[in-house]
Amino acid sequence: MATVTVEINGRPYAVGCADGQEERVRILAKQFDGHVRQVAGEVGHVGDIRLFLMAGLMLADELHEVRLGNPGASAVAAASSDGVAEALNAVAARLEKIAQGL
Repeated sequence: MATVTVEINGRPYAVGCADGQEERVRILAKQFDGHVRQVAGEVGHVGDIRLFLMAGLMLADELHEVRLGNPGASAVAAASSDGVAEALNAVAARLEKIAQGL
């Protein structure tokens, strides 16, 4: 098993992966970092967990649209909709409260 250090939002993280998958992990981490930085730019710094959650939701939305055959639809909607960041922030806050109760 290999270990790759990736940087997300300016912080290094060690990630384990199968031998030979190091470059793929770096590419995926760079993509995720882009989403995290986009969220941070929209909502400010709200903590890594919340930023990661919101970026993960954005990626899940993009994947959902691709599976529906609408690639790019979610990105266009997010860019043109008011309150997207606020909605994601509200969802993240609710999920954090649930996680704290566990």
